Amino acid sequence: MSKSLSLAKVSARGGFNLLGGLLISSIISAIGVMIVARMLSAAEFGVVTVAFIGPNIITTIRDLGIDQATIKYTTQYKTENNKTKLKNVIVAGTLFELVLGIVFTIISLILSGVMANVLERPTIVPLIQIASFTILAGALLKAAQSAFIGYDKMKYHSLTLVLHSIFKTSLMILLVSLNFGAYGATIGNVISYLTAGIIGIALLYITLLKKLQKQNDQIQIRSTLKTMLKFGLPLSIALMLVGALAQFYSFLVAIYTTDIHMGNYQVAINFAMLVSIFATSVTTVLFPTFSKLKAKEDSETLRSVFQYSVKYASLLIVPATFAVMALSKPGVETIFQNKYEYTPLYLSLYIITFLYSAIGNLSAGNLINSQGKTQFNLKVTIITFIIGIIVSLVLIPPFGVLGLIVTHLTIGMPGILISLWWINKNYNATIDWKSSTKILTASAISAILTYLIINQLNIASWITLLLGAAIFLTTYIITAPLMGAITYKDTQNLKEMLKSLGPLATIITPLLYPIEKITRNTQKKQ
Repeated sequence: MSKSLSLAKVSARGGFNLLGGLLISSIISAIGVMIVARMLSAAEFGVVTVAFIGPNIITTIRDLGIDQATIKYTTQYKTENNKTKLKNVIVAGTLFELVLGIVFTIISLILSGVMANVLERPTIVPLIQIASFTILAGALLKAAQSAFIGYDKMKYHSLTLVLHSIFKTSLMILLVSLNFGAYGATIGNVISYLTAGIIGIALLYITLLKKLQKQNDQIQIRSTLKTMLKFGLPLSIALMLVGALAQFYSFLVAIYTTDIHMGNYQVAINFAMLVSIFATSVTTVLFPTFSKLKAKEDSETLRSVFQYSVKYASLLIVPATFAVMALSKPGVETIFQNKYEYTPLYLSLYIITFLYSAIGNLSAGNLINSQGKTQFNLKVTIITFIIGIIVSLVLIPPFGVLGLIVTHLTIGMPGILISLWWINKNYNATIDWKSSTKILTASAISAILTYLIINQLNIASWITLLLGAAIFLTTYIITAPLMGAITYKDTQNLKEMLKSLGPLATIITPLLYPIEKITRNTQKKQ
């Protein structure tokens, strides 16, 4: 078995473990959010969204890239079987996250009045203060999850996700039903976050740190943090810029649009989780996978893994994106009837960004960062930040949420193209453009056919949704292999990777049989 396929099998196992957790947690959270959205007015739901803007900005600068450094060095030292350094990374990273989590929570509490005034909503100061505690909670949870990802313990990462979503959904529904309104939704969110963070740290100690305590070497906090910050700080600055840009958008939208439109947009984002969970599972797994490779020693494998990562991520994410676009209207109406009338449009436009997976946006940054070239990604982010500020100031004030979505779709493309150029120049690696085009085309054909058919129906929304999903899936399963978007070789590689999933493979593998049959009959076994 080739090294690239071996890595793919490990990644597939971790990816499916993570995907399972993301799916379960996202479904639970989505159900909770949708129930709460039905219980609250659109304006109240929008106020809850606005209250978290300030704390979310602070969260983006909280850990200075220590979470990504934890993933990289945990992966590296585990591969090298260096248990002393492994313990140093986990302990130093966790303590750093905890201290900064406390400091930035206090800062957020102090600045809550300023945030409310900037948002032109002085009455939400108490809500912002409550939301501020998610900064500390997020620090605890992120410390644990980063270590789990780097150590290939995706099941524990998934467990914390599921527990968080269960607590969040239960508490938000309970408190809102007790007539606490927007306060109930905010408090439930914060308490669930804190609980999940504490459980995550407890799991980290029991499953990893306790076993590493046998290493009697003195823990080197200062030197370890120095190494981690050298790697993570450029990433942190980049993430700060990305986060600041996103929150700058939120400030503009909050000022130039109504709470009703904000509520519709937030519901659209929650629906987009149907696609984002796939994207998140892919990006989370790719970083540690690429970190196991060294460009100089594994150049051929690196090129192969990069190309496969783009193709197989696209096979998963691109059709899911087009399906949501085609089914947005019956999907929203099934749950909310006509309460959120703008959401289908916002959703269909917002998720176009996930189509960029076909040109490598999920893989390119992970590859570059895994090889320690975080300063290059920082430069790309600075370019994106400058473009984003200019475009948002032009589009958001006159067009509100639509201006925000167009800005979001526009600014990422230059950075993706620059990264692909750099990867090709330095690693002689590129994506399979022909394959990506076929995947996009097959998915688009399936979506257009689905939309045209369901648009003629005059039946209940939930029946339209189910029928549309069946039409899309059937069309894609036929169209993709006929167009060569999926080849016979792809089906064999996927079956090989799925073997690492054990009993789960017996459930998933049969889904490949019709595609394999079509490719075997219509394609040469390339």
